Amino acid sequence: MSKKISIIGSGFSSLSASCYLAQLGYDVTIYEKNATIGGRARQLKKDGFTFDIGPSWYWMPDVFESFFNDFDKTVSEYYTLDKLNPAYKVFFKNHESITIEDTLDKIYKAFESEEPGSSDKLKKFISTAQNNYQIAIKNLVYRPGVSPLELVTKETIQRLGQFFSTISKEVRKEFKNEKLIQILEFPVLFLGAKPSNTPAFYSFMNYADFGLGTWHPKGGMYQVILGMEKLAQSLGIKIQTNATVEKIIVKKHKTTGIQVNSNEIESDIVLCGADYHHGETLLDPEHRQYSEKYWDSRTFAPSSLLFYVGFDKKLKNIHHHNLFFDTDFDAHAVDIYDQPKWPEKPLFYANFTSLSDPGTAPTGQENGFFLIPLAPGLEDNNELREAYFDKIITRFEDLTNQNVKNNIIFKESFCVKDFVKEYNSYKGNAYGMANTLLQTAFLRPKLKSKKVKNLFFTGQLTVPGPGVPPSLISGKLVAGLIEAQYKETKELKLITT
Repeated sequence: MSKKISIIGSGFSSLSASCYLAQLGYDVTIYEKNATIGGRARQLKKDGFTFDIGPSWYWMPDVFESFFNDFDKTVSEYYTLDKLNPAYKVFFKNHESITIEDTLDKIYKAFESEEPGSSDKLKKFISTAQNNYQIAIKNLVYRPGVSPLELVTKETIQRLGQFFSTISKEVRKEFKNEKLIQILEFPVLFLGAKPSNTPAFYSFMNYADFGLGTWHPKGGMYQVILGMEKLAQSLGIKIQTNATVEKIIVKKHKTTGIQVNSNEIESDIVLCGADYHHGETLLDPEHRQYSEKYWDSRTFAPSSLLFYVGFDKKLKNIHHHNLFFDTDFDAHAVDIYDQPKWPEKPLFYANFTSLSDPGTAPTGQENGFFLIPLAPGLEDNNELREAYFDKIITRFEDLTNQNVKNNIIFKESFCVKDFVKEYNSYKGNAYGMANTLLQTAFLRPKLKSKKVKNLFFTGQLTVPGPGVPPSLISGKLVAGLIEAQYKETKELKLITT
């Protein structure tokens, strides 16, 4: 008889793990507290507009393809993927901007026109980034973080220095133009830490950006969730929504099930794909691995103030993805990581999927998604939200040379309090735990509980780290650990560690 697994949460990592485990023969049920699945990757629909509530960048398409290939499927069987051109536009002060297009040759030309001689430097930098990407995919991100020895390979030893230098140092060695520096430092922000605290090895994110490109699933990122749900259902996985897990039940240091909506559900194995800190609060204190002091000492990725805005006209001078770097990045970073407070002059990001995916807004109208990175744990109220929307929309009008305030049909917001309420997110963080040197690989919270038998964790607070592709990988890794321990089936070829 197959072992029964209860999975808490239905985000990317939970859905990924559920599919691998069901394929291996386990009896899998997912319990999701909200009315719809997807975790942070849910969707808002209003008045004919469609918004992705959370993740909006589709990078590392090979990881998504690899996931579906593991089940003899392809991405195209579940959603339509388009490569964006341009990938994104970056706005700077003095009304200057740089557009990043869809091929390396075009990007080299853009750099050269901004700083003569920089294209050759960029080619060298991207060559290193590509090699790092191949090493990361082959030797690092698919390792479960059980032992430091996982990091020891011929390739990683040769690049040891890149783990003790930083992205910021390496970029600034070669490039002097501040705009180009900001563009090269931007991708590692997806890892949740400042470029000055992110190991240089993570330049592989620059290859993910420039080399692999920026993509968009038609209908939005939620189409990936729906595709995974369809795959999960085909594998016999049961998904229950509006199912709040109130407790992980432990007897004699072994999980026996979970309490859901006041009902006890027996389980052979429990896998928590919800926020790791929250998952541990579902345990009695003696069964928790990490103290409150531990969590408070970690470097967390930012939270965010998000706005979902419907405009009654088409907008101009923008692209699908837009970065507004017209203020001091270093000052904003201090307000996030060093002296947490609401930033005086925040950088922000905006996307308008209706430019390249017309079905996400009514004809002749535009959907706008605006994001301001914030320190987790800040005070959050409607007055602050409104004040910051006015700050960024005023700058948006100036930088894009258009008036839009009077064309707003509606505006919804999502911030620190919502991350806590909707996702049980620690201090309202949006992206999990940052990938700093001391929070990489085996130094991150473990996939397997050290104190409770049959209890496992997955998601962006454990390995490999924050982001959608790492979450897919995290699900595969934890499924591999579970199978290695319980061996429900002899078929292990799809679980690589």
